[in-house]
Amino acid sequence: MFEEGQLYSAVTTDSDGSVQVHLSDNHPGLHDAAYRARRAEIAGVALAHRPGEPVPTVDYTEDEHAIWRTVWAELTPKHEQYAHSEFLAGKAALGLPTDHVPQLVEVTERLHPLTGWTYTCAPGLVPLRDFYGDLGRRTFHSTQYLRHGSRPLYTPEPDIIHEVVGHGNQLASPRFAAITEAAGQASLRLETDDAVKFVADVFWFSMEFGVMAEAGELKAYGAGILSSYGEMDEFRSMEIRPLDLHDMGTLNYDITSYQPILFRAESVEHLEDVVGDFFATVDDDLAARLRAQRVGV
Repeated sequence: MFEEGQLYSAVTTDSDGSVQVHLSDNHPGLHDAAYRARRAEIAGVALAHRPGEPVPTVDYTEDEHAIWRTVWAELTPKHEQYAHSEFLAGKAALGLPTDHVPQLVEVTERLHPLTGWTYTCAPGLVPLRDFYGDLGRRTFHSTQYLRHGSRPLYTPEPDIIHEVVGHGNQLASPRFAAITEAAGQASLRLETDDAVKFVADVFWFSMEFGVMAEAGELKAYGAGILSSYGEMDEFRSMEIRPLDLHDMGTLNYDITSYQPILFRAESVEHLEDVVGDFFATVDDDLAARLRAQRVGV
């Protein structure tokens, strides 16, 4: 099941105040000293940020802007082919820049008038309750670093491309934004960590890796699929199951590979009725019952 620590490279601060980013063994930047130093620099900017202060900016290099342009150019035709129309409508309304990496302040300036959401910075991992609690306040924690330039269409961890291209476009849809906010608000009222993890796992198989029927085709709306060049080519060949809260909240999965099992909503209304209503009403008892036994939806 979902363990948030697996999603990000660990960030630590040494006794002398220097920041270290510990990349995974499969990270393409593991042996690139310049990339590791750049990651530490950007993480340090986020670590120094305090709530209530303006979100800090990053002076992106031309190489980093080039990665953004490359990924954007490759993802755009994939979105046209594979993304659900609700996501595409949000993407069109948000109008993210295609020629440069946007600052998180710029993302907020575009997003807030649409759905009331804001972005803030994160060095990497954000504790689960903090991350979801802020979702309940319409605030999304985003990293600011980019993937390694040697593999611009691959990242073993969420970077700004995933969190802005994937989640930002998704949050520009009022309907998807409302479901995400409901997941966050659920975490604020839940008392047990098991219940919060159950909500996070349902979120994983919906807002991160959800698929949906549309006009006789299977489309993607999940941010994890729609920010991944390779995953968009593969998701239709995976095992597709109907929405089932028990399965979504208890299924074991590996975040380092393409998701072999996906859950299909029949429409946005169906997603709202099943997942949205679950987030809006779940309490600790319901999460425990769903974890323990299958409940029809």
